[in-house]
Amino acid sequence: MQIQDTDVAIIGAGTAGLAAYRTVKAAGQRALLIESGPYGTTCARVGCMPSKLLIAAAEAAHSFSRLPAFGIQPGGPIAVDGKAVMDRVKAERDRFAGFVIEDVEAFPAADKIRGHARFIDDHTLQVGDALTIRAPRVVIAAGSSPAHPAAWDALGDRMIVNDDVFQWAALPQSVAVFGPGVIGLEIGQALHRLGVRVKVFGRGGGIGPLSDPALLDSARRIFGAEFYLDTNAHAEVVRHGDLIEVAYRALDGSTATESFDYLLAATGRRPNLSGLGLERTSLALDAQGVPLFNRRTLQCGRSSIFIAGDVNNELALLHEAADEGRIAGENAAHYPAVRPGLRRAGLAVVFTDPQIAIVGGGWRDAQPVPHVAGEVSFHNQGRSRVMLRNKGLLHVYVAIEDGAFLGAEMLGPDAEHIGHLLAWALQMKLTVQQMLDMPFYHPVIEEGVRTALRDARAKLAAAQAERRAA
Repeated sequence: MQIQDTDVAIIGAGTAGLAAYRTVKAAGQRALLIESGPYGTTCARVGCMPSKLLIAAAEAAHSFSRLPAFGIQPGGPIAVDGKAVMDRVKAERDRFAGFVIEDVEAFPAADKIRGHARFIDDHTLQVGDALTIRAPRVVIAAGSSPAHPAAWDALGDRMIVNDDVFQWAALPQSVAVFGPGVIGLEIGQALHRLGVRVKVFGRGGGIGPLSDPALLDSARRIFGAEFYLDTNAHAEVVRHGDLIEVAYRALDGSTATESFDYLLAATGRRPNLSGLGLERTSLALDAQGVPLFNRRTLQCGRSSIFIAGDVNNELALLHEAADEGRIAGENAAHYPAVRPGLRRAGLAVVFTDPQIAIVGGGWRDAQPVPHVAGEVSFHNQGRSRVMLRNKGLLHVYVAIEDGAFLGAEMLGPDAEHIGHLLAWALQMKLTVQQMLDMPFYHPVIEEGVRTALRDARAKLAAAQAERRAA
């Protein structure tokens, strides 16, 4: 058995692991980066980037359907070349992933270990059968993997996850998407717009990361008007030959049976904790088997083990993983001098059409604080109507006590940009009046933000007057 010593061992070479490695090395410490899978990060290989490439193709195709409303008649029907679409998706995906791989390949060979790591104790890891690593400090950054009901394994290669979509040689004719979360909603709509027959099934009524009842209701109507969407479906699936048969209760209450080329399981992700040997450590675990940790320091209990990125099951977003990796690496490098790192205002974006943005945890996180909700509908918002993108709602949440901006939920045009502006306002701890004091140009979609803020200010004044009178 070979024994190797280091200052910090990092399990996982994804976004969080790479950030932790660079931070530890910058602090002048020795670091070992341990990876059992391919280099390239989830985002670049099977997540953010390839999905946006598929969405970009879908948006280009969909733009033709809107031309007649502008008085423009296309010369004829468009044809989607599924092979050409997937060729570009994979070529650009490989390009993005290649940049990450090049960075990792530039690291010293002695700092990289290929293999599956498992804990022997808090300070000792075993990689494979022949290597023991002694590390007084460890960063767990093992990422996450798609999760699906075990019964679906019987469907074989007709059951796929998002990773598999980006290996297709061409587009299939039909896909049943189970799970209208971020992944299912983005990929489902994109495939629909590229001519694939798509039906989306969910349970529990959820759509993406939305929690505001009014936004959820609006999302169900808008997306359901474009493609089949049942967010509280009753469905059973079986495989017949090379097809998936879905028996379901339709939205009108009737029963139906339909066959699809694939079942896309977009039913969530689970942390990659299996086989890590956490039971051999001193760490306390939650009900899902995730180590308990401080989200400001990423420290697990009082140990010298830190956890960052998707594996901690908190915020599965690239920018959060990068921040967490940096914080975990900084604290691992300087342990026992552990200190809180910068955690930015919450921001999540879904690249559907209309887009979705959640700022500061949205409606759900605003509930413990007495607040008012300012609203704007984009149906009659000037610039949105000009561009025929006038769908959706924006809610901004403002504390009654002091008028502080608490967060927002948005379903509408350019949510990816407006979400940033609102997240900046939240991180700067602005009040609704301070936000209204900012400039708003005309005519722009951001004027809708001003409308929502003005609505919140009026409701705030009424709520505060009611308090004073009570």
